[in-house]
Amino acid sequence: MTLPSLNLLLQAILSGIFIGALYGLIGLGLGLTWGLLRQINLSHFGLVFLGGYLSYQMGTAWKMDPLLALVIVPPLFFAIGVAMQWVLSRFAITPFNSLLVTFGITVVIESVIQGIWTADYRRLESHYNAMKFTVGGLYVPVPELLTLVLALAISLAVWAGMRYTDLGKALRAMAEDGPIAAAFGIDSKSMALVLAGGCAALAGVAGVMLALTFTLTPSQIFAWVGVVFAAVMLGGLGSALGPLAAGVIIGVSEAITMAVASPSWAPIVSFSLLIVMLLFRPEKA
Repeated sequence: MTLPSLNLLLQAILSGIFIGALYGLIGLGLGLTWGLLRQINLSHFGLVFLGGYLSYQMGTAWKMDPLLALVIVPPLFFAIGVAMQWVLSRFAITPFNSLLVTFGITVVIESVIQGIWTADYRRLESHYNAMKFTVGGLYVPVPELLTLVLALAISLAVWAGMRYTDLGKALRAMAEDGPIAAAFGIDSKSMALVLAGGCAALAGVAGVMLALTFTLTPSQIFAWVGVVFAAVMLGGLGSALGPLAAGVIIGVSEAITMAVASPSWAPIVSFSLLIVMLLFRPEKA
């Protein structure tokens, strides 16, 4: 095994931070749904890719600036998330049942994507792809930097909203003890609709940034499940900042592993970290 140069190692760490930010951005909505609504929403990944393909369509076919999709896609997905939660609330959905139901929804979304855009690889070509600059000999791609800034800003905004606003306090109270929260006048059903819509909107944002930085193909939907699940579990269910921090840790660990050893070892990192966490913090898993 040959150790990489210092510059290559630093570039790998920087790349790990960028991909980790995307892990955290995708995991944010999943973790909030899981921690506050007690739903393991696998359709979140389908919505992320659907958002990516919609931004691809807007940028390629409609010649729109890809970042304008951040204005269009999240409100649309908020309505989709509200509608999905309204349907799910008609039934007694346990966490395990939600896993099965939303897996089926994800398969449907994947089929819809294949039916419209086929299973071929799609790449959103825009002027952002060529935008990069150097800092101390390190290359900083602008799309990845935008993803990091956006992930950090959204995570901080969600954290502040959950901590200091009445809506956030109501959501935390609902998750802590639904009957007691209802006794104090909190409408759990309305809160659940707002939360589900917000998490779906976050999936839309993540999808736009995914399209800016990665090649899209429907088969990749489930490839992201394992590492994002690990980021959510490591960061803490219902946490606003935890998935981002855990995502960066996983991303940097994977990047260093690829630079020092081999890319084939990278997928082992996230699950190894998760296993260690489960062994030493089983009561918080």
